[in-house]
Amino acid sequence: MSNPQEIVGLTHQVKKLANGKISDINDINRETTFLALNALIEAARAGDAGKGFAVVANQVKQVSTRIADITTVLNKELAGSLSKLTDLGDSMIERLRSHEGQRCADLALNMIDIVDRNLYERSCDVRWWATDSAVVDCLAGGGAPQREHASRRLSVILDSYTVYLDLWIVDASGTVLSNGRSQSYPVAGRNVANARWFKEAMKTPSGADFVAGDVEALPLLNNAHVATYATAIRERGAVDGRPLGALVIFFDWAAQARAVVKGVRLTDEEWRRTRCLIVDSTFRVIASSDSAGVLAERFNLVTGGQRTGFYRTADGRTTVSFAATPGYESYRGLGWYGVVVQKAPV
Repeated sequence: MSNPQEIVGLTHQVKKLANGKISDINDINRETTFLALNALIEAARAGDAGKGFAVVANQVKQVSTRIADITTVLNKELAGSLSKLTDLGDSMIERLRSHEGQRCADLALNMIDIVDRNLYERSCDVRWWATDSAVVDCLAGGGAPQREHASRRLSVILDSYTVYLDLWIVDASGTVLSNGRSQSYPVAGRNVANARWFKEAMKTPSGADFVAGDVEALPLLNNAHVATYATAIRERGAVDGRPLGALVIFFDWAAQARAVVKGVRLTDEEWRRTRCLIVDSTFRVIASSDSAGVLAERFNLVTGGQRTGFYRTADGRTTVSFAATPGYESYRGLGWYGVVVQKAPV
């Protein structure tokens, strides 16, 4: 079945063809008129001998005049109607593309909203687990039995919450004391004091606060792509307790984000010309439906100060739709954007 773009494209071709053929007829007719005039001049010079030829030349001139009248009508009615038709078609395509741009902006919003809701749960998890008695005792007691018990406790949590790669308990000096997947990630004894998420977690004013780190490839987790959440572990697990260290949880970003960007509701035909992205506040690509450029590409997103919308690239062939993270309940989001990049049908 033909799509609207093909129909409008065909209309433009017919208009071009009609205008070209009418122009060709006019050119030929002008040449015929000149020939008829030259024939009349030569017949007049020939006198009586040229009278018969003058009759033929006059007939040719009359035919040329009729052809000129017909091409004038064709140019006015046919070419005019085709121009109106192509203008209507172009207007229809513009409205259609605007509709598709808004639809893709809605899809981008839905995509980033799913991410926000998911990450909101992560912010809840880290604050809740930081009050777990096994986690607090690991820092308060400081002995090997407490560290082993905390490790088993973290392992049980990981078995239930499969969206995490690992959970770490870090003391106030930045040394990892215990983690839930010690066999996969032997990080106990490693120091992470220079990590931004650790330093900021230790500065949180209360147990109600948390830190959300940028998506990164973390060497200590075999360069897995993770979204890191951290908060201070406080004395007695109290909201206003003295910070003893930090609980750090690593969300398996790559797997979860891939499911989001590949789960956008598009037809098979649309997917062949569409790329769905999540970019961070610096427009760095942190998820891509084609798996290209993740954590390496900076997408040139032009928001114009808007939180959601769409625009076309300079060549007019690609529509970029976007929506900023809306936040969810107490989670304000990280200034990320969902982006849908869609080429026009060929």
